[in-house]
Amino acid sequence: MITFFVSIAVLLFGFIVYGKFTEKVFNPDGRKTPAVALNDGVDHVPMKTWKATLIQFLNIAGTGPIFGALMGACFGPVVFLWIVMGSILAGAVHDYTTGMISERHDGASIAELSGIYFGRPVRLIMRIFAIVLLLLVGTVFIKSSATLMSTVTGDTPGIFFWILIISVYCLLATLLPIDKVIGKAYPVFGVILIIMAVSVTIGIIVTPGVSIPELTLENLHPDNLPIWPFMFVTVACGAISGFHSTQSPIMAKCIKNEKDGRPVFYGAMIIEAVIALIWAAAGVAFYGGTHALSNAISTLGQSGVVFDISNKMLGVVGGILAIVGVVICPITSADTAFRSARLIIAEWTKSDQKKIKNRLLITVPLLVGSWILTNVDFDILWRYFSWSNQTIAMIALWVSTSYFVRNGRKAASLITALPAAFMTGVSITYILMATEGFGLSATIAYPVGLAVAAHSLLVYSIITVKIKAPHKV
Repeated sequence: MITFFVSIAVLLFGFIVYGKFTEKVFNPDGRKTPAVALNDGVDHVPMKTWKATLIQFLNIAGTGPIFGALMGACFGPVVFLWIVMGSILAGAVHDYTTGMISERHDGASIAELSGIYFGRPVRLIMRIFAIVLLLLVGTVFIKSSATLMSTVTGDTPGIFFWILIISVYCLLATLLPIDKVIGKAYPVFGVILIIMAVSVTIGIIVTPGVSIPELTLENLHPDNLPIWPFMFVTVACGAISGFHSTQSPIMAKCIKNEKDGRPVFYGAMIIEAVIALIWAAAGVAFYGGTHALSNAISTLGQSGVVFDISNKMLGVVGGILAIVGVVICPITSADTAFRSARLIIAEWTKSDQKKIKNRLLITVPLLVGSWILTNVDFDILWRYFSWSNQTIAMIALWVSTSYFVRNGRKAASLITALPAAFMTGVSITYILMATEGFGLSATIAYPVGLAVAAHSLLVYSIITVKIKAPHKV
C-alpha cells in the first residue's frame, strides 16, 4: 500500500508547490471579476471560495474518476502514475488556465475562447464539438447514475424511471439561477463525497485479504491493450479532461477574486484525482488482480462493480454512503453539462439568459436529445466521450498556450504547450488505433501520432518567435 499513500501525498504536494508555481506564472491581479462586474443573479453570481471549490469539484467529477479509474486499473498499478503526474502537470494546469482565461473574458466558454485565440473557423468547430461532448457527457452521467440506482433497487421501478427522475432534476438545475439549486445543494453533496472517499479508503485498509499492489510499469491488462494511448484516454477525468474546460467558465463567472482561482480550479482537479486514485486502488485490490477486475466489469458493468465493492467491503452503512457518493458525482456533472451547453448556445445565438423562456427554448431540446441517446449502448457512448474529451483537452491547452504567447508570456507558455503536445499525441494515436476510429496497427499509429505531436511543437515554436507585439488581457 506504500505506492497508494505516497501517491496521495504527492498529489497534495503538487497542489501546494506546482499549483503555486502555476498561479505565479499566470499572475492573477486585483481586477474586478465577472461575478462582481456583471452580476446578473442567474449565471454571474459571486460565491465564497470554499463553496465555489466544492461546486467546481462536483461539476467536473462525474463518473469519470470512478468508472474511468476502475477501467484504467485493468492496466495495473501503472495507472497510479498517470493519475498523479497527469493531474499535477496537465489536468490541474488545464483547468486553472482555462478557468482563469475565461474569467478574464467575462466568463466566456472554451468555444468562444478558441475563436478569440485561433479565429472564427475554430470557434465554429469548437462550438459544435463542445455541444456534442456536453450532450454525450450529460447522457453518460444520467445513464450511469440511473443504472446504479436500478442495480440497487432492482427491476422495480426500473432504469427508465430513474432516467426520468434525474432528467427532471437536470432540467431544474439547468434553468434556475446557479445559487438556487447548485449553490445550496452542492456543498452538502461535497461533504458526502468526502465521507465516501474516506469510507472506501478505510475499507481498503481494514478488509482482510485486500491489498493494493505496488507500482510497476508492466502492462497487466488482460486483453493486452497497449498502455499508450489507451490508458491515457480511459482515465480521463481522473487525470486530464477536456470536459473540465467546458465547466470552468461556470465558476469563472462566480469567483470574487482572481486569487480564488488556485483552490477553485487547480484544487478541485487534485481532489478529483484523489477520488480516481481511491477507486483505481479499490478495484484492483478488491478483486485481487487485473484479470478478475476486468471480468467483473464485463459481467457486472461499471455500476455493478461499484455496488459489489461498496456492499461487500464496507457493509450496509458504508456501502450506502459510497453508492450515494457515486450516484451524486455523475448527477452533479450531468446538470452542469447541460448548463454549459445552454450557455454556449446562448453565447452563439446572442440569447439573453435572464429570461426563463429563452433558457427553456435551449434546455428542453438538449434533454430530449439526451433521452434519445440513453438508448445507445453505454460502452459505445463512453468510448466516443473519452476520445472527444481528450481531444477538447488538447485544444484547450493550445488555447491557453496561445493566450500566454499573445500576452508576451512566451516562457510561461511552456507549462501548457508541453502537455498540449503530449495530449495531441494521445488523441491522434488513439483515433488511429481504436476500433471506433481507423483501426490501424501500432506500427502505423505510433509514428504518425508522434509526428503530429512533434509538428505541433514545431508550429508552436515558429509562431512564438514570429509574434512580436503582445496583446495584453
